[in-house]
Amino acid sequence: MEKNIFDAIEFVAQAHRGHFRKATQIPYISHLINVMKILLEYGYSEKVAMAGLLHDVVEDTAVKIEEVESLFGGEVAALVRGATEPHKLHLEEGEAEAPWLERKIHTLDYLKKEASEYILAVSCADKLDNIRSIQSDIEKVGDEVWSRFNAPYESQKWYYTGLAITFVGRQKDFGAEFRALTDKFEATTKAVFLR
Repeated sequence: MEKNIFDAIEFVAQAHRGHFRKATQIPYISHLINVMKILLEYGYSEKVAMAGLLHDVVEDTAVKIEEVESLFGGEVAALVRGATEPHKLHLEEGEAEAPWLERKIHTLDYLKKEASEYILAVSCADKLDNIRSIQSDIEKVGDEVWSRFNAPYESQKWYYTGLAITFVGRQKDFGAEFRALTDKFEATTKAVFLR
C-alpha cells in the first residue's frame, strides 16, 4: 500500500527526532510541517507536500534517497532529490561538505535553469518558511539573528535576493499557484532585507 502524507509526517518526525531550529528549542519538525502547509495552502498536491515534508531528510539525517523512494515512491523521491544539494545525496559520514558559497551558487544556477515547477515550489516553500522565521526572530532579537548562520548578513542578503530574482524569473513558465507563492517569497525577502 502506498504511503500517504500522515506516514510522511510520522517518518520525518522520527528521522529528525532531537533536531531543533537554529539557536532555539523549537523542534525541527515544525519547519517541515510549515513547508508542507505552505505547499497545500498554495494548491499543490499531496505528493508535492510530502516532498516538502521530506525535503531535508537526506541532507540532515542518515536516511538515503533510496529509502525515500522505497517508502514514498519515485515521484516524491525525485522531488526530494531535486530539493537536496547534490553532494549531500552521496555524502559519507565524516566527509566534509562543500563550502557555503559554492553550494548556494549551484542551487541558484540549478533553480534558474533546470528545476521543474514542483522542485521550485518545494524550494520556495522551504525558503519562505526560513525567511518568515528570520523575520520573526529579528523582531525578537534584532540583528543578533545573523550570528546564528554559517554565512554573514551580506551573504544571506545576496542569497535570498538571488532566490527571489530566480523564483520570480521562472513565473512565466508556470501557473497562478507558483506566481502567488513566489510573489509572497519576494515580498517577505524585501521586508527583511530592505528595512
